[in-house]
Amino acid sequence: MAVEIPESDASPDPLLEVNSPTSKCVRFGADEALPLDSGSEIGPWQIAYETYGTLNADKSNAVLVCHALTGDQYVASTNPITGKPGWWSLMVGPGKPIDTDKYFVICSNVLGGCLGTTGPASINPETGKPYGLAMPVVTIRDMVRAQARLIDHLGIDTLFAVAGGSMGGMQVLQWAASFPERVFSAIPIAAGARHSSQNIAFHEVGRQAIMADPDWVGGDYFSKGVRPTKGLAVARMAAHITYMSDESLHRKFGRNLQERDSLTFGFDADFQIESYLRHQGMTFVDRFDANSYLYVTRAMDYFDLAKEFGTLSKAFKNTKTRFCIMSFTSDWLFPTSESRAVVKALNAAAANVSFVEVESDRGHDAFLLNVPEMFSTIRGFVTGAAAARGIPAPGGGD
Repeated sequence: MAVEIPESDASPDPLLEVNSPTSKCVRFGADEALPLDSGSEIGPWQIAYETYGTLNADKSNAVLVCHALTGDQYVASTNPITGKPGWWSLMVGPGKPIDTDKYFVICSNVLGGCLGTTGPASINPETGKPYGLAMPVVTIRDMVRAQARLIDHLGIDTLFAVAGGSMGGMQVLQWAASFPERVFSAIPIAAGARHSSQNIAFHEVGRQAIMADPDWVGGDYFSKGVRPTKGLAVARMAAHITYMSDESLHRKFGRNLQERDSLTFGFDADFQIESYLRHQGMTFVDRFDANSYLYVTRAMDYFDLAKEFGTLSKAFKNTKTRFCIMSFTSDWLFPTSESRAVVKALNAAAANVSFVEVESDRGHDAFLLNVPEMFSTIRGFVTGAAAARGIPAPGGGD
């Protein structure tokens, strides 16, 4: 039987957060094992989540927000480890396009993550030690399957909306394909229906950086009292480059030197961009588990809705879900062509779909930033969907 674990008031620690998160958490027993695409299952297991707003009487105003690769459940509240505001607090909150005064917003840490949902850093009940690589590999569909168990636990039959960007957008598309009757509207942003070979290549560079770190020790670093922080930092640095555009990098850093007037003719961080990437890498290792990075990047690599259903249009056959697809002009990680392929498949399935390509020079990360056209588009879409659903529209409009 699933057991709701109260929120913890213990002082946050990255390793403690893995098994005893400060957020809400549901634990499912061994008799409620989660089947996985690999043919394995995992149980007992748990899923950590946060909620915002109030569920209405007929439970018709629930919105599930899905996080990206290195995100977490703290979509609109302070992260207990970093102390930083919610990663999408520009989008989710009172009066925002996803309005917590009107909607009951749920965001969970993904399966394979490291902030309270079962992942490779979690304790393996069979050994009493962290799973490490003994945890089965998971997929985007496995993540969605776990979220569906959470939604069941909360007593919600259908979701008013499922929204997310990047890997979160992949989860949105998987939700719409796997549980079309449970998704009234879907908002996948800066995403695609499969991971491209180029994206897989970038992920492999990151994984190899982690596994080349001598402190990785075959994924068993916890028992050795070490962590592969250098390899994980390099993986983060490589990935972070893909989240930005050439224009945004040039505007922010150009070829400016870092706290010096001339080149050192050495290998210290001469340029501001070098210092920035090193900072990004080293702060990342304080909040993320290296093995989780391997697992979650692998889940993205395996994602391919067309392969799962035969063709992409078949993934959305007879769907009643309303879709809002969004891309950004400078996003080369998930270019607009990826979104157009989804739109074409939805049109072939006679789905209700709107598509917007947002002009932005801020790259893939634009979905996390202050991009007014994105907010106005989503507010408009949510307003229309709310009218069709018979629930209030988001407040706080211009």
